[in-house]
Amino acid sequence: MTFFRKDDQLEKIGTEILDATWLEFPGFARNQIALTWIVYDPPIPVNTGGALSADEFWKYPVRGFSYRGVERIYPADLVALFYLVAIQEWLETSMVGQSDELNRGIQNMIVDSSHDALSLVVDVLSGTTSGPELTPGPLETWKLQRNIVNRYFQSLGWQDLESINVNQKTWSDGPYGRERRFMGTLMENRNMLTTNATARLLHSIVGGVAVSGVRSQLMMSLLKRNLNPATLQDNPHNQITGFLGGGLPPEAQLWSKSGYSTPVRHDAAYIEIPSILPYLLVVFTQSKTHSQNQDLLPFISQKVVNAMSILT
Repeated sequence: MTFFRKDDQLEKIGTEILDATWLEFPGFARNQIALTWIVYDPPIPVNTGGALSADEFWKYPVRGFSYRGVERIYPADLVALFYLVAIQEWLETSMVGQSDELNRGIQNMIVDSSHDALSLVVDVLSGTTSGPELTPGPLETWKLQRNIVNRYFQSLGWQDLESINVNQKTWSDGPYGRERRFMGTLMENRNMLTTNATARLLHSIVGGVAVSGVRSQLMMSLLKRNLNPATLQDNPHNQITGFLGGGLPPEAQLWSKSGYSTPVRHDAAYIEIPSILPYLLVVFTQSKTHSQNQDLLPFISQKVVNAMSILT
């Protein structure tokens, strides 16, 4: 049971977009992509400045399409979207205190995809730190603390979030010490998300009901992307080039969080374009070859834009 209803028109168009993608990128396998696409029909319940209560918001039906939307996939630094919501909840309920340094970490985690900033946020969320290996007793206590974000998202009671795992930091070279032990011998405890879970969380943010209306607006401001070509050229590590924003027209408005590592290239985006319905698109790709291809996600994004222009 997902938060969106399946729609025959989106099913047909979504399948055509995937078929076109596999045709355009030979060797890109059918099990190397997952996708969730949500369309917002009038009356538009999102990006309202938090005008709707949570009870009102969740009554608005939305239609969508997903392909492998429940498959658990390593999210790379897109997991920061979940840590963003969690840290706002902690701040809202005074579980942690506000500080300039924490605010800097939150911003850099989302705006710049900084591993170091994400590390700080995870430490603050869980009251743990990285370091040398621990003896069994202290390690079990440390593990319990590090799973607090998982417990928070499970407490929401959203079926789409039941299979996720969000308890790890992100790394450039990999975990060491207690972090390596926590990851598991076969990396079986690494972060895992689905496109449906990610879409539902982003849906709640743009709906103004993630934590609170004010907190949701704050998160939206961090997720807002600048599509100005000059700005992108000055920042080779932007989250537009090679991602969903790369397939959008210049007049589009984009709020997004990408995830990238050698085997994966992901993006989660809420998009507004004049004269068409607003929509949300989450795409995960897994391929050591195609994760390096900066044309893949923009190709899918452009196909969705074209489809949205004729959608009824």
